[in-house]
Amino acid sequence: MSLDDWHLVFVSVCLVLVIAACAPVVSAFMKVREEQFIALAVLGEEGMVEKYYPGDDPNIKVGEEIHWTTYLYNHLGEAQYVAVRMKLLNSTMLAPNYTSCSPSPAPVVYEIRRVLLDNETWLYPLDWNLLNVVLNGDSISIERLMINGQPYQINVETLNGFNFRIVLELWIYDAVSEMFNFGWVTMQESHCAWNQIWFNVTLAG
Repeated sequence: MSLDDWHLVFVSVCLVLVIAACAPVVSAFMKVREEQFIALAVLGEEGMVEKYYPGDDPNIKVGEEIHWTTYLYNHLGEAQYVAVRMKLLNSTMLAPNYTSCSPSPAPVVYEIRRVLLDNETWLYPLDWNLLNVVLNGDSISIERLMINGQPYQINVETLNGFNFRIVLELWIYDAVSEMFNFGWVTMQESHCAWNQIWFNVTLAG
């Protein structure tokens, strides 16, 4: 072979060796940069992000059964002990804040806990209905909820029964503080997950 041919072979071999040497580094870097998260969603009565109320009507009555499913998916790279906290709010009560990752200050009505393995998906039924509502002038107050077969005391009211909302917050257990925290930290950034679904209460029929 000519000198130019040997030069081409030498360059090609060097390129192959450089690529082979860099591949594990690039692969490790890409793995480290992979987004880490936990997903929280609320699914309607048909297991989809729709039809949250009977007849797809958000004006619900006392005793009307609501069938939801909470969806959780862990992609944080390791098992996590999580809690989903359910709260009842009206339109003026503070909801969770995505920017500051602050939870709603409203009291917890119902809570579920679970150890989620890495890459595990968990579906949990959330069936509820209004047990007791009270009319106070122009306002309607929800005083008791039935959640998954158990009654819970609550006292939240709105004008004419409009704009109640169920809020679900994702909390994650921190072994260092031995406490549940709202959200998580990845790549030195705070993240949180929560859902809210609005409804009205009607006394008609």
